[in-house]
Amino acid sequence: MIKDMQAEILRLKKERDVCILAHSYMSEEVCEVADFVGDSYALAVKAKTAPQSTVLMCGVRFMAETVKILSPQKKVILSNPLAGCPMAEQMDRDVIAEVKKMYPGYAVVAYINTTAELKTIADYCVTSSSALKICRAIPEKNILFIPDINLGTYIKNQLPEKNFKLLSGGCPTHARIEKSDVLAAKKLHSDALFLVHPECRPEVAELADYVGSTSGIMDFAEKSAAKEFIIGTENSIVQHLQYRCPAKKFYPLSKDMVCHNMKLTTLPEVYACLTGNGGEEIEISEETRVAAAVCIERMIAYGG
Repeated sequence: MIKDMQAEILRLKKERDVCILAHSYMSEEVCEVADFVGDSYALAVKAKTAPQSTVLMCGVRFMAETVKILSPQKKVILSNPLAGCPMAEQMDRDVIAEVKKMYPGYAVVAYINTTAELKTIADYCVTSSSALKICRAIPEKNILFIPDINLGTYIKNQLPEKNFKLLSGGCPTHARIEKSDVLAAKKLHSDALFLVHPECRPEVAELADYVGSTSGIMDFAEKSAAKEFIIGTENSIVQHLQYRCPAKKFYPLSKDMVCHNMKLTTLPEVYACLTGNGGEEIEISEETRVAAAVCIERMIAYGG
């Protein structure tokens, strides 16, 4: 049944000139039918160069918005209209506009996990893999980092020459993990290396053998000579790595590291989108799109 549906999806996307993008947190069966799999920024860049006229984003809303910002001429569809990002929705433009008044001269650096509207007030956009490089490279010494306090703290600790103002936001999936969860996992798997995402709390990241983005975690695990790993990010990455490296063992840091928004997209929903019976077309006003593109283009310029 799964293979039959995948075959039909592959046929339909070619027939209807659709590029399917799947975030790394998607299920394996969705990733298998995608043209590109990766983090939100990599997918947006891929969408910009893809020849297809329509892009189907299997991820969450801010990812589809980023694709539309960079590729306004393309039709962009979000696979599940309810798939949002709690972190992206924690702060809005009006709130940050008021905070900016409190910290004149501070550059607003926005994690890519933000809405298109919030990006319109940001000076720079960053990803978990590029945040350190960009924050180090930009000319401003004073940085207002939004919305993730944990990623912001991780970057701040490595750039003592810069002044950071952090706000209390973050990813609920990563932030719910505590030091006790790490110690329990290490006790169960004493020979395993611990790989963690910087969206986790500082006391969790301090115990890691490697701290990095989702793509960085996967690359490290694949290339490492070690045979066992505790994965400190969304549990779908454990599954993907088990497929990629069957000779190695991968353990979830916690059974609770699940992004319920990412899990909303299923293979049947991808099929429904391609038949015109599902998904939501992303529409962004040209004024918002142009303003939001500024911080993204600066991210490309400083981060590559």
